[in-house]
Amino acid sequence: MTTLTLHPLIARLTDEFGWPMLTNAHDVAEFTGRPGVHAIFVPGDAARNLETPDVAVILPELKMAFQGAFDCAICDGPTESTLKEATKVHKTPSILFYRGGQFLAGIPRVRDWDDYVVRITQILAQPAA
Repeated sequence: MTTLTLHPLIARLTDEFGWPMLTNAHDVAEFTGRPGVHAIFVPGDAARNLETPDVAVILPELKMAFQGAFDCAICDGPTESTLKEATKVHKTPSILFYRGGQFLAGIPRVRDWDDYVVRITQILAQPAA
């Protein structure tokens, strides 16, 4: 059982889209270590941060816009703290990108659509480590 109280729009990501909920370091390592680029949604506290539901709606749209160039998962409360410390992306909600188990970049907070597109294009263009 996850420690995160899921906002309905976050629950939609796991229930409707089948995105995994990463609940520990092993889950994160397994998810990010797969071939390809991976995005982890770090929601923060949806009850206190009104941007969290927005990113929960935007991220599936970004995944579609980039034609599946990355897969997505969500992290829970304890894993969230670990990821924020490891990546130094402390603001939430955020989207953390990985390739080959290596952190590439993070996009904190809600952004304009064009900003997401530019940043994700740059992230996807980064060479593999």
